[in-house]
Amino acid sequence: MKTIANIVLGFLILETVAAAPTVQPVNYDSDTYDVTLEDLDNLYNYENGPSDQKEIETVPVIPSGNRELPTPPPEEPEEEEESTPKLIDGSSPQGPEFPVIIIPQTNEDLPACLLCSCVSTTVYCDDQELDAVPPLPKQTAYFYSRFNKIKKINKDDFANLRDLKRIDLTSNFISEIDEDAFRTLPRLRELVLRDNKIRQLPELPPTLTFIDISSNRLGGKGIKQEAFKDMEDLHHLYITDNNLDHIPLPLPQNLQALHLQNNNILEMHEDTFCNVKNLTYIRKALEDIRLDGNPINLSKTPQAYMCLPRLPVGSLI
Repeated sequence: MKTIANIVLGFLILETVAAAPTVQPVNYDSDTYDVTLEDLDNLYNYENGPSDQKEIETVPVIPSGNRELPTPPPEEPEEEEESTPKLIDGSSPQGPEFPVIIIPQTNEDLPACLLCSCVSTTVYCDDQELDAVPPLPKQTAYFYSRFNKIKKINKDDFANLRDLKRIDLTSNFISEIDEDAFRTLPRLRELVLRDNKIRQLPELPPTLTFIDISSNRLGGKGIKQEAFKDMEDLHHLYITDNNLDHIPLPLPQNLQALHLQNNNILEMHEDTFCNVKNLTYIRKALEDIRLDGNPINLSKTPQAYMCLPRLPVGSLI
């Protein structure tokens, strides 16, 4: 019985082995590798593949031995942009022989537009610790240099500035002004020298319409005789706080405001404002006269202002 069981078991084992798949041996020779590499190359060929694949950059391998790096091609020098030098007034120099501008280190020699603010034809130099008038652009029409330390006005400070219309040098330390500092300015209309130490007023151009020389040290001889006679367009004349002992005559016919307060004026003549030879004369323009703060009694000379539209301001006692 045991023998029959072993025979049956042997047949079952033979049938199972016969039904199993046959495993082929793998050939690893060089021919198989060549074929496989070609297939892989064809498989990873991206020429006709998706467009979003990045191209692999081929980098040459430096052989061992003398490792000399390849010499890069020389770079072409970049062309520098030509820059045309500009003058202070914005114009361009002409010709190849234009000199190089060397800027000095002293404040008084620096161009105004480097020290101050230049807006169109106006130069603002307020509160810049200046001790002299800086070189100004030729087209300057309005010049402000208030609250500085300027001590003297030279004849060359405003030379050749033919468009200059207003000069304001309020609150400096000016004690001296050259005689020709303002006289040659053909378009000067307004001159403000308030709050300085001026003892002698130079000759002024007849084109002025506004003068303010208040709070200086003119005294009795600081204003020349007939200094304002030819100024036909002068409208405002302010000479307060100067220790004047007289009213500077003659006064222009178109004068509208005359401020002489806080001086040392003692008397007034009958022809100071009016014409005693023509009792019908009326001076309509002069409506603002300030004589307060002077040791003068206006009630003693009533004929002196009978031609005026308004009485002067001052003491009547």
